[in-house]
This record gives sequence, C-alpha cells and structure tokens, in this order.
Amino acid sequence: MNTKPRKRVLSLFSGAGGLDLGLEAAGFRTALCVEIDAESRRTLSTNRPKWRLAEPGDVHELTTKTVMAQAKLSPRELTLLAGGPPCQPFSKSGYWVSGDAKRLDDPRSSTLGAYLRILEAALPQVILLENVKGLVFNKKDEGLALLKKELQQINTRNDTRYDPVVVHLNAADYGVPQRRERVFIIAHREGRRFEVPKPTHGPPDDGLFSADRLPYHNAWDAIGDLDTPCWPEELNSRGKWAELLPSIPEGENYQWHTDRAGGEPLFGWRTRFWSFLLKLAKNQPSWTIQAQPGPATGPFHWKSRQLSTRELARLQTFPDCYTISGDHRATHRQIGNAVPPAIGELFGLEIRRQFFGERVRKKLKLIPKSRGECPAPEQNAAVPEKYLIRKGTHQAHPGTGKGPGALRRQEEEQAHA
Repeated sequence: MNTKPRKRVLSLFSGAGGLDLGLEAAGFRTALCVEIDAESRRTLSTNRPKWRLAEPGDVHELTTKTVMAQAKLSPRELTLLAGGPPCQPFSKSGYWVSGDAKRLDDPRSSTLGAYLRILEAALPQVILLENVKGLVFNKKDEGLALLKKELQQINTRNDTRYDPVVVHLNAADYGVPQRRERVFIIAHREGRRFEVPKPTHGPPDDGLFSADRLPYHNAWDAIGDLDTPCWPEELNSRGKWAELLPSIPEGENYQWHTDRAGGEPLFGWRTRFWSFLLKLAKNQPSWTIQAQPGPATGPFHWKSRQLSTRELARLQTFPDCYTISGDHRATHRQIGNAVPPAIGELFGLEIRRQFFGERVRKKLKLIPKSRGECPAPEQNAAVPEKYLIRKGTHQAHPGTGKGPGALRRQEEEQAHA
C-alpha cells in the first residue's frame, strides 16, 4: 500500500480546472484554486467541492499571506505552483522592453506579476506556467529574457535556482484528439532541468511510427458516439454564412471556396482567419477549440452545426462526469480557455518521474480510446444561389508580414521604439 502523501499544487487562474484535473489524475492534490470568473468558480465547486476556492477570487486583491493561509502552506512546503495567466498581457513586447522597474505593474501585465509574487511567497519545488506564447514568441525574446531576470532576482533573494525551460507542444502529439499548440514554462527550485517527453502519437503517413508512436486520436474517437441525425435547435449554425457551411468538405474552411481549391471562387486566398467556416473531419484530430467564437468561427461539426458542450469537452479530454456550468456561450468559453486535462496529466506524471524519481505509468488515462474505422465523409451540398453573387476574381493575401494587420503592428512597434 502506498502511504506517501499526495503532492500538493496551488492553482492560479484555474478557469474550469483543466490543468488541475489533469494534475489530479497524475496524483497531485489541489490545495487552493484562485479564479475570479463566477461561472468557472461554479464549475470548480460543482465538480470538486473539496478543492478550496480562494476568497476573494481576484488574485490582485489577495495578499500572499492570505493565499498561504487559505492553502494551509508554509514557505517551501508546496510541491507545484501551476497556472496560466491570461495571454493578453503578453501580446505586445513593448510592455516588456521599457526597462522600467515597474513594468509588471501595468494592469495588462500584472497577472504575471501576481504569479511571481505568489511564487516568491510559496517557493514551491516546481513551477508550471502556461499560456505564455506572447511572452516567448516575439522578435527578440525580450519577454522570456525579462522573466528569467525576474526569476534570477527571486533566486538571489531566496537562495533558489529556478531556471526556466520552455516547452512547445502540440496536444495531438500526446493523444489529445485536437491540434492545439501551446507553450509552457517549467522550472525546479534546485535548478534541475526538465526534459520534454517524446511525442507518443503522430499522423499515420509521416513514416515515424514504431512500437511507441501511435496514430493520432481523431474527432471520431472523441465524439463519434454522440453523432446523431437530430440535435437541439440551439446548435444550428446561424448568421450570414450559415447556409454556406454544408458546401464545405470535412476538414476544410472558407479556403475551399477560393480559386486555389475545389469549390467556387467566393473569397480571396488567406484573406480571412483560418477558423472562418472551419469544419471537423472525422478521421483527423479536431482543429483548436476557440474560447470566443463568432457565428462563423469554427471548428464546426462535420454536419455543419455547432459543437455541443459535451462534444467540446470531449475534444479537450474533460471526462463525461465533469460538468461545465453556464449557458452554451459560457461553457464554450471555459472549455476553449482550458488546458486539455490530458496535458496536465502528462506534465504531472513527468514532474513526478523526472524531479522526484518516482515510477509512474506511461499511458494517459484521460485520452480517448480508438473507435476504429471512421464512417465516410459527409456529402457536400451545392453552394446556395445567394452566395454565387460573390463568384469571381478575388485578390489573395499578399503574404506573411505584408497584410494590413501586419503593417499596422509594424507601425505600432515603430511608434513604441
């Protein structure tokens, strides 16, 4: 019988609990969740009433003393500090390159400042920071350099050795039935280096398969058993482009209807967001689930309707016993903002194996099982006549870095230089 105490995690910006649910599956115990959103708090308390919710939920109103008291922690007792500060603060490198000592006081960057403030109070053995793409991906990596500088200052004051490792991954490569690229930062208090686990899954035609590399889990694996000829009216597609969806094949988007694909030339190539009129294919992983979709923003079901809350949750690897609170819009937002629980499970198991020398299972519990061969793709419908007025020559996007959005960003960067 294993009598070891479960490793404790303090969760910041918990959202619907995706990361925490995965860490739980990997053997961690959640000591405290800090989350401000009312629906997300309801989701957490409904599904895990034993997970304590911080009061107040706003991390900026919590003192470090209050956090430590509510989590029942003393400095250096915590195993893992985990969380994903909202990504908006890191969308512009200008907020990170001023050299001003108060750069973390800007309200747009204060979420990361709050994470670091609690980190220094708790001094956990391991930190796991998610949703930092804008912090890492800028032209000169100023954001990452400044984060390292902040951690080095914490190290100097507290005799620690936090040395961040950047992990880029696609969730589909680890069995999640969804293409979802994310960036994580992980560091150990004593400076031990984290090694990125090798992908376990891949596309069947990449020539990389071996005994430990399996085919991607696809959308049919995740939600095929929920496919029915009838669905609630609220899932019907709406808006200006709803009737065009049935004419787009599985796995395609609006670009099907350009002069470079097989449909009608109704749009210019790459002139819309990738998610515009984007549909699932049964035999492929889902496209990335969006947090704030509009009426024409996919991914849509292969039957040209919106995805249900349960389908969205399945594609993110939430188990069926986990209920997301709120109306369809609120549940979609929570699920789209979440870390796939299976990825939390992956990190939890690897942290136990690499940093604590524990023997852990290799297989993830939260990824779906294969449902076997997929049915044939849905039959395309003809383009409704009302859209054919758009048929003609449409200018393609001019290329990477040359579009109106890129030019506008360049002007903004020059203005802040």
